[in-house]
Amino acid sequence: MTTSVSLASGYGNFAIPPEAAAAAARAFQTSPLPVLPAAGSEALRAALASRPRPADAALLGPANVVITPGAKVALFALLKTVLRPGDEVLLLTPSWFGFDELVARAGGTLRTLALSPDDNYALPAEQLRAALSAGRTRALLFTNPGNPTGRRYSRAELAGWLQVAADFPDLYLLSDEIYDLIYFEPEPPVSLLDFPDPRGRHLVVNGFSKSLGLIGWGLGYLVAPAPVAAACAAWQHATGAAVPAPLQAAALAVTDAAAEVAGRLIEQLRPTRAFLRDFLVALSAAPQPPLPAATYYAFPDLRAYLHPGRSPVSASAELMTRLRTAGVDVVDGAGCHAPGFARLSYAVSEADLATACDRMAAVLR
Repeated sequence: MTTSVSLASGYGNFAIPPEAAAAAARAFQTSPLPVLPAAGSEALRAALASRPRPADAALLGPANVVITPGAKVALFALLKTVLRPGDEVLLLTPSWFGFDELVARAGGTLRTLALSPDDNYALPAEQLRAALSAGRTRALLFTNPGNPTGRRYSRAELAGWLQVAADFPDLYLLSDEIYDLIYFEPEPPVSLLDFPDPRGRHLVVNGFSKSLGLIGWGLGYLVAPAPVAAACAAWQHATGAAVPAPLQAAALAVTDAAAEVAGRLIEQLRPTRAFLRDFLVALSAAPQPPLPAATYYAFPDLRAYLHPGRSPVSASAELMTRLRTAGVDVVDGAGCHAPGFARLSYAVSEADLATACDRMAAVLR
């Protein structure tokens, strides 16, 4: 029986950063372990709040940060806090496949704004303005860098969105930035937190598993105006508990060494990134654009390989089944609101990637 190779996982094949392992081991020497406040350790929250920002960015401190057991918890806490029953969330797509259910469980109503690969998923300010509904759209939800597209939105693009948002005073902007340190261009990452926030409407979710190698540690965080952060911390206190102290010690260690830790992951990814790029270039039926500048995903357009007599969603599912039967698992773009596309991770071993590409070629060619 053929052993399947997965390019579908959102987690990389990264070793535990030694900084994290050493910090956690030291923390485990404390007995009994301290029970931290629901919002998280003061030291970790202060370190995250003090990441370098432009001079005109909103002022942040520990009161703006909540440490959560994973980024999904951070997302849900923010949605549950700011949404009123039936409030609309405008989601830029293609998008991570988990947003839909999180919005629904938080009581919101999802509406999508489809962006096009033809212009590299750009969102002009006036297109955003036309999509927003005054009094109904409560939050604009997006990822930067994008999952699954890898698209990095620039400071100028975000500034244009914020100019539009200024005319919608009840609108929250919620940016998922969990891949922010995995990028292959010289320009540093741009965050929603790099901008002024005079009305207290900027919300950011991040974590430690994608950019800092803490896979399986269950660590995320949110950054929000202090009243929103306090409400999220109160929700976490009522429904769960603080992330254990040794895990937060590990998170503080990789936060303090973020450039070095992320830099090692990027260097590990370069060979598999190049291999996948060459494979996609060689696909003759559907020429592909360059790999995105950030994340460890490619999101190729495979619509040329779909059965023409079926709906896009069913034809996309059928292609994914053929790939799975051949022994390679990928993320169906239909779950990301982009049927006919597929999310491929290159955060795998070179041997596994070569095997997966061979199997994909046998199906696609």
